[in-house]
Amino acid sequence: MNISKHFITRPRFATVLSLFIFILGFIGLLTLPINQYPEIAPPQVQVSANYPGASARTVADTVGAPLEQAINGVEGMIYMSSQSTDSGDYRLSVTFEAGTDLDIAQVQVQNLISSAVPRLPDDVRRVGVTAQKSSPDMLLVINVFSNNEAYDQVFIANYSLLKIVDELARLDGVGGTPVYGSSEYSMRVWLDPDRLASYQMSISEVTEAIRSQNLEVSSGTINQTPTPDQHAFELSVETQGRLHEPEEFGRIIIKADEEGRLLRLEDVGRIELAARSYTTQGFLGTKAAVAIPVILRPGANALNTADLVLEKMEELSQFFPEGIEYRAVYNPTEYIRESMQEVVVTLFQAMLLVVLVIGLFLQSWRIAIIPVLAIPVSLMGTFFFLYLFGFSLNTLSLFGLVLAIGIVVDDAIVVVESVERKLREGKEIFSAVSETMSEVSVALIATSLVIVAVFLPTMMMEGVSGAFYKQFGITISIATLLSTVVSLTLTPALAWVLMSKKEKEAKKTAFSSFTDLFNRGMDKSSEAYRLFIRKNTQFPSLLIMLYIALTAIGIFLLQSIPGGFIPEQDQGYAIIGIQLPAAASLERTDAVIAECIEKLQGIDDIEESVAFSGFSGVTFTVASNAGAIFSVFKPFEERRGFTQIIDEMRQVLDGIDEAQIIVIPPPAVRGVGSAGGFKMMILDEGGNGPVALEQATWELAAAANTSPETTSAFTFFETNTPKLYLDIDRERARRLAVPLQEVFQALEGYFGSMYINDFNFLGRSFQVLVQADAPYRLTPDDIYRVRVKNEKGSMVPIGSIAHIEYVSAPARVARYNLFPAAALYGDTSYGYSSGQALDRMEELAKQTLPEGFTYSWTELAYQERENQNTGLLAFILAIFFVFLLLAAQYESWSLPVGIILIVPMCILFSAIGLFVASLENTILTQIGLVVLVGLAAKNAILLVEFARQNEEEKGDMYSAIEEAGKTRLRPILMTAFSFILGVIPLLSSSGAGFEMRRSIGVTVFSGMLGVTVFGLIFTPIFYILCRKLALWRKRRN
Repeated sequence: MNISKHFITRPRFATVLSLFIFILGFIGLLTLPINQYPEIAPPQVQVSANYPGASARTVADTVGAPLEQAINGVEGMIYMSSQSTDSGDYRLSVTFEAGTDLDIAQVQVQNLISSAVPRLPDDVRRVGVTAQKSSPDMLLVINVFSNNEAYDQVFIANYSLLKIVDELARLDGVGGTPVYGSSEYSMRVWLDPDRLASYQMSISEVTEAIRSQNLEVSSGTINQTPTPDQHAFELSVETQGRLHEPEEFGRIIIKADEEGRLLRLEDVGRIELAARSYTTQGFLGTKAAVAIPVILRPGANALNTADLVLEKMEELSQFFPEGIEYRAVYNPTEYIRESMQEVVVTLFQAMLLVVLVIGLFLQSWRIAIIPVLAIPVSLMGTFFFLYLFGFSLNTLSLFGLVLAIGIVVDDAIVVVESVERKLREGKEIFSAVSETMSEVSVALIATSLVIVAVFLPTMMMEGVSGAFYKQFGITISIATLLSTVVSLTLTPALAWVLMSKKEKEAKKTAFSSFTDLFNRGMDKSSEAYRLFIRKNTQFPSLLIMLYIALTAIGIFLLQSIPGGFIPEQDQGYAIIGIQLPAAASLERTDAVIAECIEKLQGIDDIEESVAFSGFSGVTFTVASNAGAIFSVFKPFEERRGFTQIIDEMRQVLDGIDEAQIIVIPPPAVRGVGSAGGFKMMILDEGGNGPVALEQATWELAAAANTSPETTSAFTFFETNTPKLYLDIDRERARRLAVPLQEVFQALEGYFGSMYINDFNFLGRSFQVLVQADAPYRLTPDDIYRVRVKNEKGSMVPIGSIAHIEYVSAPARVARYNLFPAAALYGDTSYGYSSGQALDRMEELAKQTLPEGFTYSWTELAYQERENQNTGLLAFILAIFFVFLLLAAQYESWSLPVGIILIVPMCILFSAIGLFVASLENTILTQIGLVVLVGLAAKNAILLVEFARQNEEEKGDMYSAIEEAGKTRLRPILMTAFSFILGVIPLLSSSGAGFEMRRSIGVTVFSGMLGVTVFGLIFTPIFYILCRKLALWRKRRN
């Protein structure tokens, strides 16, 4: 088979074809989106609602339960988790299987919400229930602050909303720009309950007056056709509907007596333009600030979008009021950029080492350029196909290219080495090239198809593991196939042009002396290898026993390596979760955060800290006793390692006794979870109640903290939040003719924050809210003093029909898959793997959880458990597909077995490498093992294919394998060392993302060493055994 004959004498045609591939790849490179990872995070739809003034339990029962019952089971859903808080907020996250069309999922969720809306409270329906696509990929955070304290946070937040957010939202790649740290404007009506009562008025009358007089109306048109007569003009009628200024609201008439005296809103309260809520505060270091997280749109280019955002901020900052500044302290794209740069450096280092290996073996830079040219053509061409298939340029695709460098030169090396050997035998150049291509074309195609075959089944995998495997598999497969095209077209053409010229006799140098010595050593090694094959193929029993022993050791070692999922990485920041005692005020939380930041500023490795009070960075809910700090570290070269910094942070914060303070790493993959470590949901399926749920969760956390495999187990679930229970005597209320609806409206309006309607200001729509002024809602006795109107028009104090009891209840109610739940967080102890930690937690849960309680993994731990057998399945399928491919190629069931049997050697040496480096068996390790299946088979094919050709010519299997071993040792070693040295930069890398590079580097480096050494030892024996088996079956038949 010689499909290259057309290109041998047409080097220009072959060159144009390669240039065509290179140029298309370059265009693809310029247009590929750049991200840290492909779209790994499972898609989410977030449902949001608000029940003003309601407690967490009320929100969960009246809002959460109906919505979740309706949404449960929506197509593609894997789990859902909700949070209801005392602020009246409700948030439900519905997580879908990876690959789900998020647009369709959002529509389906919205349709199901519609069926539940009639069952929701009126106030919730009026505010509305939203279902939004939730992109978990926070690109960066813009902090806006005043450097001279001339502006408060309310002004800064609304300035950001009006002047910054809309501008950023219009940029290409931006998927969302919420504002945290303060609130948007609202028209706040602060009522005086005593004055209202003195005028014999209820709050419902006030709200109805506001609603009726702050109303947008359509006033019609004068002379609009049809009319009986013709008119020259049509005049639209306008009148004041919605109000705009506090003074206008103050003049709202709420009552008029028979004598025409008017009572206005300003007579019973004060009106001001203020914040819609006062539940959270933001800080940049010690300065008050608001935060604008920029959410990346799915599929967008992260680095390009970040550049656009920062350029726009620089442009907008020219028009900021004096004293307003911004900073982008939390900017993960800097980590992405640095990580990508490190991989690119690794890529070039690998290319250099591969070129040096080729130069050493070929010893002529003119000839060495032939296989070297396969690298840029194959790698650059890969970018075009990545763009065509809708992939991004990310860490995983670049890893694939690093591994591909040692693979793409293999085919060209085989061609050049064979041509060079035939030239030494005295053949003229055309014959040498033509015969070479006739001999090796089948082997080149077979070896390339083997690499594709190992990844073919993984390309159909779903979930997080599927995203990893697909990115690697498609990248390496494309590069390998393109390298085969180059080796069948450009390589023979260049060989005909460049190798026909004789090298000038060079002067004797140290390098030439070294190469002479190297060549003599290779010749002796080839002859020694031939003798080794002759001796051991005649009496293979000892080596077969050694093979069985090594295989068993390899399997045992790999099973003993701790299992993990995605390596934990130093991403340049840490998360601090803060929780004060239940019901602690926002002022107390502010003070704790200020103390924490002061202590963190004493750590040299920390560049800056972004903080929020009233907001939990772990549960992502609003609570006055919760806080969150995101501490951003200095660049890698200017600081210590992540573990050392985390340890010091825990030490300096440990002295703050007023709060529970947890320092946790960020999630391994942005968007899959809110923090690193694991998250286990404890479910109350038996209806035992929140107190029992809290006790069960803390007991499990205590057990986890005494276990060697797990550490830092905690929960922020609590049921002891002090609350007031207003016990209404309904019989007495009826006797006094007090409608319960009046009581409920008074409570909501005075002590909650009642939404009335909207007003327009600065081109936007804001809410009108009614609430009692601060002096009238300070103590429980203020509830007693509130008066409500009975059916006779008299004012009745609430204290005459109700009394207050002090109770405890959760400030936040969580539900998971319809059941009340508590989240238990934890981390893996040093020296153990995440798989061991999850196994231990499952054991502890079975031992400690009382009857009626169960557990469920969520977020990254859920993905790890769902994908725990993916690596084994991918490995087995890779072997099976390679076997089927080889069986089809050789028309034999036995010969492929001789090739496949070398695979266990990669298991043994990879396991040894992981053990020595103290690494886990992660998804990257498993991908490396799949790559090694292809490489092991590829090396074996180079030996077996030529042995088969020799046997067909000479008829003797022993001499055939001996001759194949002698002639193919040099190219086998050259291709093997090209790959081995090509991955050395992965082993020695440092900086951003080194954990992932090291994980896959150790696997493929050590595994390839084993495959090379023991492949040369065992492949000849397997070939002879398989040929004997085939001949025995043939004679028998």
